[in-house]
Amino acid sequence: MPDSRVPRRRRYLVCEPRHFAVQYAINPWMHPDEPVDVIRALDQWQALVDAYRVHGHTVDSVKPVPGLPDMVFAANAAVVVDGRVFGSLFHAPERRPESVPYEAWFKSEGYDVYHPESVCEGEGDLVPAGRWILAGTGFRTTREAHSEVQEYLGMPVISLTLVDPYFYHLDTALFVLDEGHDGNIAYYPEAFSPGSREVLARLYPDAVLATREDAMAFGLNSVSDGRHVFISPGATALAGQLADRGYVPVPVDLSEFHKAGGGIKCCTQEIREIRS
Repeated sequence: MPDSRVPRRRRYLVCEPRHFAVQYAINPWMHPDEPVDVIRALDQWQALVDAYRVHGHTVDSVKPVPGLPDMVFAANAAVVVDGRVFGSLFHAPERRPESVPYEAWFKSEGYDVYHPESVCEGEGDLVPAGRWILAGTGFRTTREAHSEVQEYLGMPVISLTLVDPYFYHLDTALFVLDEGHDGNIAYYPEAFSPGSREVLARLYPDAVLATREDAMAFGLNSVSDGRHVFISPGATALAGQLADRGYVPVPVDLSEFHKAGGGIKCCTQEIREIRS
């Protein structure tokens, strides 16, 4: 079984947490009175970048901007599919300026960037899953944005309603294991409305189901290349399930970023080029 999983090389975009801090509270994880260890955060972030490169992936970086403490969460800046960049319009006013340096980076790389008219937070709520895009709503990204995404990217969008504020973005409650025609996911069912749980069960009858304990350990804020799963070391039961399915868990500790409600996937934007 383990040898049947084939990794695909990815291109990731990240942002160094030089200015990372918890200066406001826009989700239940954030407590401005609890200090952040920036040196530890830098070390953890570098370990993630090193892990990606060791496993054959390309990593690009956006220069951090002073005064934007959440800019490290690169996934929220856009969703990129087939070389098309759908930008972000953040829900929180504190984060809206982050869109500017990310747009500048994409333009410097030769991309056009679509500006959404509705609130939309990139890969935080828009998860490409092969033939369609799984799209979260309920706390940040709006359903109107789902329609914009479908029109711009020309891909079916499956709207899913999040109901637990600890899982305010889709990428805290679900991640894609494989993007192929018969792709699969891992998710925490109780993060979703009853109807959305039924949709996921129909689409992914063989999905890996996580416990609340593993979800709260940011186990679902993971990144998979089809074989290796870069995962929080606290999500032990989930890592065991993945290993049983033939995946190779790669534990990376980003616990300092949990103080802001983020983890591995939050720090990782995937740039999906046009596939031949």
